[in-house]
Amino acid sequence: MILYTGGTYDLFHFGHVNFLKRCFDLTSGGKVVVSLNTDEFVKKFKGKKPVISYQEREKSLLSCQYVSQVVKNIGGADSKPSILKVRPDIIAVGSNWARSDYYKQMGFTQDWLDKYNIILAYIPYTWSISSTELKRRLNE
Repeated sequence: MILYTGGTYDLFHFGHVNFLKRCFDLTSGGKVVVSLNTDEFVKKFKGKKPVISYQEREKSLLSCQYVSQVVKNIGGADSKPSILKVRPDIIAVGSNWARSDYYKQMGFTQDWLDKYNIILAYIPYTWSISSTELKRRLNE
């Protein structure tokens, strides 16, 4: 079983590890593939570059025992090219996205997921920590 998830993973922390472990558990020991946002995309999307470079974030993810592979988010705001490259059984996202239009954010529809037999799973979000929270703490 192959699980796909995407993100920036800036300032890698235990919330990221919790999420990736739950992804791994969901695959029953299968493969977790992370589509990692490029520095250029993050700057365009969030208005500023990540603190940690793409290469450093990639190394952090690959050092995590729950990650099988890291691929570059080649589609930017349109995730479909990266998803089709990986051909996952499951796409996982944090539950913090459950109250927003995740489909629009990712550039796909439920019909598109159904066409490729992909399940969308929401993984419980670790609310006590985030890269934004770490940046806030550093600025205090």
